[in-house]
Amino acid sequence: MTVAVIALAAAGCGKSSNDSSGGGGGSDASGAYSGKGIGLAYDIGGKGDQSFNDAAFSGFEKAESEFKIGGRDVEPNDSESDADKIQRLEQLAKAGYNPIIGVGFVYGPAVKAVAAKFPKTTFGIIDDETVKADNVADMVFHEEQASYLAGVAAAKATKKNHIGFIGGVDIPLIHKFEAGYVQGAQSVNPKIKIEKQYLTQTPQEGGFSSPDKGESATNGQIDAGADVVYHAAGLSGQGVIKSAAAHKVWAIGVDSDQYQQSSLDKYKEWILGSALKNVGGAVYELTKSVVDGKPLSGEVRGDLKSGGVGFADSNPKYKAMKDVVAAVDKAKQDIIDGKVTIKTQ
Repeated sequence: MTVAVIALAAAGCGKSSNDSSGGGGGSDASGAYSGKGIGLAYDIGGKGDQSFNDAAFSGFEKAESEFKIGGRDVEPNDSESDADKIQRLEQLAKAGYNPIIGVGFVYGPAVKAVAAKFPKTTFGIIDDETVKADNVADMVFHEEQASYLAGVAAAKATKKNHIGFIGGVDIPLIHKFEAGYVQGAQSVNPKIKIEKQYLTQTPQEGGFSSPDKGESATNGQIDAGADVVYHAAGLSGQGVIKSAAAHKVWAIGVDSDQYQQSSLDKYKEWILGSALKNVGGAVYELTKSVVDGKPLSGEVRGDLKSGGVGFADSNPKYKAMKDVVAAVDKAKQDIIDGKVTIKTQ
């Protein structure tokens, strides 16, 4: 498959994209896939965040390769509007991409508007459950379950009974991460001290895209006494991990297995684990459903039982901490068995 990097011509449509040649759009008369490929529009921070967006890209790559179809992935612009996102998705739809996926809740208004104009195209939106249409799949997750496991790991690994949480933006979605983390930690030690901080009030202020903000906040939490810090902050989380490594305390990553990310190699010794969200799997499964002629729609929610969320254990140091591993494994099974109900706020 030939892949060329091109610039989108229309203003507000994104910085760049991969464009692989393919067919028209939708399915042909025989029901065989005839679309041009996958259209993927990234959230704030873009590709290379080693977290949320890169998780989506992994599913994009797998689907492109496995189904032998084309694809275009498009970067966001700084301080863009909903109109910019609508224009981006419309361009993908007019070009024949199917499915078209908005990575992140910020695409809610755009997906709703463009899906109504292109009823034969399947749209997906990650982390938003408010867009209701026959041709839209709301791909959402029980983030609080993975975060609960992160909290158990943190509470078992801390030597000071003092841990931290850093959220990128003060919004309900990130509150789910905090709620699960706090509950998990308190299930181990009800008296554990937990630092909590949100980097910004809105995504436009850079809460998900500013490693310097993440680093500064983590420095403050470590100075206050925390020796394990969990982030749900997208690209800003790279600063969290950098700070933790500099102070030789544990960081817990999010969305992707951040221990495995090449750009974080020099810090990975101090990445205890990562609360996983199988965004890549969601992208892949939606694409598969379209290629198979049975497109998903409505709410598609990933949890521990389905493998939609989890906790990464790639770090050999984590695996060597038998009491931590045992506690996390037990907590996971208790959640799957319905013995533990986790708060989302």
